[in-house]
Amino acid sequence: MSLKDTSLKALLICPNRDLAESFLQTVAKAGVFQIIAVLREYPAEQVLEMRLRQSVPRIVLIDVLSDLDVACSLLQMLASIRPPVHSVGLHMVQDGESIVRVLRAGATEFLFAPFDPLSQHEVGGRIARLSAPDLPTERNSAAFYAFACTKPGSGASTIAAQSAFAIRRQTGKRVLLADFDLAGGTIGFYLKLQSPFSLLDVLQLPGHPEPSTLDTMVTTLDGVDILSGPEEPYLSPLDPAKLEAVLEVMRQAYDYVVLDLPTVFDRSSLLVLAHTDAGFLVTTAELPSLHLTRKALQMMQQLGFDHQRLRVIVNRLNRKDGLDGNDLGKMFDTAVHSTLPNDYFSLHRVVTRGEPLSGSGDLVRALEALTRKILGTVPEASPLNPAVAAGRPTLSQT
Repeated sequence: MSLKDTSLKALLICPNRDLAESFLQTVAKAGVFQIIAVLREYPAEQVLEMRLRQSVPRIVLIDVLSDLDVACSLLQMLASIRPPVHSVGLHMVQDGESIVRVLRAGATEFLFAPFDPLSQHEVGGRIARLSAPDLPTERNSAAFYAFACTKPGSGASTIAAQSAFAIRRQTGKRVLLADFDLAGGTIGFYLKLQSPFSLLDVLQLPGHPEPSTLDTMVTTLDGVDILSGPEEPYLSPLDPAKLEAVLEVMRQAYDYVVLDLPTVFDRSSLLVLAHTDAGFLVTTAELPSLHLTRKALQMMQQLGFDHQRLRVIVNRLNRKDGLDGNDLGKMFDTAVHSTLPNDYFSLHRVVTRGEPLSGSGDLVRALEALTRKILGTVPEASPLNPAVAAGRPTLSQT
């Protein structure tokens, strides 16, 4: 097996420029580490956690020369993560005091200049043997789509719910709609669901949940399995390891998973978005919502999210305002993925009468087109089939 085949994905954190250059000059020759990103400053622990869950490196290489205290704090954080991430301290010399502190902080290995290939091979080999039992197995090809608002009341839950039902109609595959707004989710209320279980019950299951267990806890409506938020607000932080386990079992059990998230600034939304195939920020054309969307996009960029995996949807866009997606895209400095028209009366009837969204109006056609775009299919030229549009479930306006 070639060195390229056995290279270990690694994140490099190295504020010291000389140390970084000295190490990076040897990496290609040694062929042990595949550097997927370089951070030139020590990140905050929350930022590092997000980067780890997005890029999933096998190893984190940390400069312990610039600030040993900060480096050891990050090493302790890495040692506490589950599943574990191996870490390697980097130094310009073989400093005994630093080695002892770094290893006590939880580092797996220690490397020092001149970072010769033989030393890198020995370190990489030991780490590979340690992590071999934890190599991920091949996962089901389920697609994850997440919807988060930048300002409450923008309609993210409505779009998430409608998208889930449209994906089911257009593909005929297994679809799950999960309400991850544990503090104030409204999917279950507006869909008039009666279920003894919620997503919180799944997250609090002991051990690793199984697909068969998940089957007993969902409620099915129009062919879509649904996990609502809890009846009482849940304000405690999510356990990242448990969250990852639940998302993994969802991936195994379904073909498509649609996630309704709280505001994008919520920590739980950031944790979930790191695991999705595509995330959608839902905003309206109102000034406060536009302002928060710009802030959200800047924040996500700073956290290292790929802009290709995070798209903007402008909801309730009124043609009378004289704005379109191109105008708003310039404001966000990124293209608007989709726009949806303002249809207050249709949505008001959905909520107050408990009637499904149906018919062939502009909003229905726009939502169907949005779903086809999400799935990557070519929009059809013919109008929406009234038979397909019938029987929509009640939708949320939150």
